Amino acid sequence: MTEPTAGRLRVKGATLHYEVRGHGPLLLLIPGGAGGAASFDGVAGDLAVEYTVATYDPRGMSRSALDDPDPDPAHAPGPEQRVAEHADDALRMLDLLSPGEPARVFGTSSGAIAAVHLLTVHPERVERLVAHEPPLVEVLPDAPEHRALLARVRETFRDDGLMPAMAVFAAGLKKPGDTTGPKAAVTLPPQAAARAERTMANLPYFLERIVPAFMSYAPDIDRLVAQSHRLVLACGRDSRGELPYRPAAFLAERLGTDLLHFPGGHTGLTTHPVEFGERLRQAFHA
Repeated sequence: MTEPTAGRLRVKGATLHYEVRGHGPLLLLIPGGAGGAASFDGVAGDLAVEYTVATYDPRGMSRSALDDPDPDPAHAPGPEQRVAEHADDALRMLDLLSPGEPARVFGTSSGAIAAVHLLTVHPERVERLVAHEPPLVEVLPDAPEHRALLARVRETFRDDGLMPAMAVFAAGLKKPGDTTGPKAAVTLPPQAAARAERTMANLPYFLERIVPAFMSYAPDIDRLVAQSHRLVLACGRDSRGELPYRPAAFLAERLGTDLLHFPGGHTGLTTHPVEFGERLRQAFHA
């Protein structure tokens, strides 16, 4: 496996930790959820045979420190993060690693939301974007129900703590009518298992400061229509009917484009890394 070269990039209000592998045209990978650059360890090495593969910890996550971090995130979590600011961080990465040249971009979950915003405001910097299950719930006809879910998550987090709030959030992502309990445990690759501690440490920040702002973000549909030739909307094969699947499917129909399916579900990048990476490589060759 190609070992990454690490670097640090100053952006407004934060210092980003980033990692670069390989040679060739730039492929920027934007992580979602409570993950960071390490989320792509299972795919980056293979992709680096063909691309200069770059990824990073989003601001406030893992090794990307905010200039003014909260003294006690559990009790004073601070203001919500802004999608536009995260998209600008991605732009700064492109400016650093691919100055003046459009790049291939992949984003998953909340990272896909930041990437979608990047495409709408700086389309000239994006050759092609593959957006995997961006939870853009504001485009859905039942968006008010999901606003109510976010309110319940925040109230539960405030009153009962992290894990009860995560349970409410997870229940809201299920298919309508799905009353099954937690899914059976999946045996993760060793690298993925080793990331669990860092991911858990990021969860309070993610739930309190990322989720509300990102899931209330409404993309500019007209601009997406204009850039639909640069956009590939993607979902997990096992996610059909779940909330993260629905916005991408809705937008693909609205834009008149095909919906690309990846192995696994919302976390297919972690559970099926080899197949996921190959599908991503194919997406940029289509």
